[in-house]
Amino acid sequence: MTNFYQQIAENKRRSGFIVVFFILFIITTGYFLSYLFDSQYFLPIAIFYSLFSSLGGYYFGDKVVLAINQAIPATRKKYFDFYTVTENLAMVAKIPTPKIFVIESEAMNAFATGRDPQHAVICATTGLLNKLNRTELEGVIGHELSHIKNYDIRLMTLVSVLIGTLSILINLSSRQMFWSRHDDNDRENNSGIFVIIGLLLMIFAPIIAQLIQLAISRRREFFADASSVSLTHQPSGLISALKKISSDSTPFTQASTATASLYIANPFTKNKVASLFSTHPPVSERIKTLQEMM
Repeated sequence: MTNFYQQIAENKRRSGFIVVFFILFIITTGYFLSYLFDSQYFLPIAIFYSLFSSLGGYYFGDKVVLAINQAIPATRKKYFDFYTVTENLAMVAKIPTPKIFVIESEAMNAFATGRDPQHAVICATTGLLNKLNRTELEGVIGHELSHIKNYDIRLMTLVSVLIGTLSILINLSSRQMFWSRHDDNDRENNSGIFVIIGLLLMIFAPIIAQLIQLAISRRREFFADASSVSLTHQPSGLISALKKISSDSTPFTQASTATASLYIANPFTKNKVASLFSTHPPVSERIKTLQEMM
C-alpha cells in the first residue's frame, strides 16, 4: 500500500491539477457562451468565478462546507467523548487537534474539512455520537484524522466548492438561454440551438458534477481506513462503526451532493443513480479489507 509521504505528495499534485482544470474549463465555457449569446460578460464572469472559487475554496472552503451542512461548534462539556477521542488520536497522529463541530441530525455520518492539518475541522452528526460506543468512535475519528494528515481534506474541499461553482455557471447560462434578447433573425436562426444546448447543459450538469467527484480516488477511503487502524490498533472498532452506519436508515437531510465525497459513508445510498457515481467504495468491501487486518 502507498505510504503516507507518497499519498501526501499525490494529493497535493491532484489538488493543483483539479484547480487548473476547473479554471481552464470554466474560462473555456465562459468564452463559448460569450460567443454563443453574442455577449461580452460571460467570459469575465467565468474568469471571476474560476479565480474566486479557487481562492475562496482554499481559504474559506471549510466554512462553506460547514455552512452547507448547518454545523455548529461542539462544546467539550456536552461532547466529552468526541473531544477527548479527537485530542488523543491527534496526538498519536502527531498533528494539531482539529476544531470540532456537530450537525444536529439523527443520521450517522462524519467528515473532515480544511486546507491543511493546521486549519482542519472534524464534524460528526449527533446521531453518530449517540449511537457509537467509544471504541467505534475512535475508528471513525481515526479515519477522519487520516484524511487530515495526508491532505485529503484540501482536495475534497476544493472539489466540493468548485463543483458548486460549475453548477452556478451552468444555471446562469441556462437562464440566459431563455431570457436573452436577440433580434428577430437571431431568434429565428439560433433559438433552436439555444434550447438544445441549454437542455443538454441542464440534463448533464448533475452527471458532470458526479464525474468530477470521481477525480477523488476510491482508494483514498481504503487508505484512510487502514490508517485509522494504525492509529487505534483496533480494526474491530471501525468495522463495527461502518456496519452501524451502513445499516442506519435515517435520512441525512443536511447532506449535499456537492459535499458527498467528504463523508465517511455515502449519504445517498438509497439514490441508485448517485450511488453509481459514488466516490466511496461499497462498505462491504471496506469491511472485508479491514477484517483481513485482524
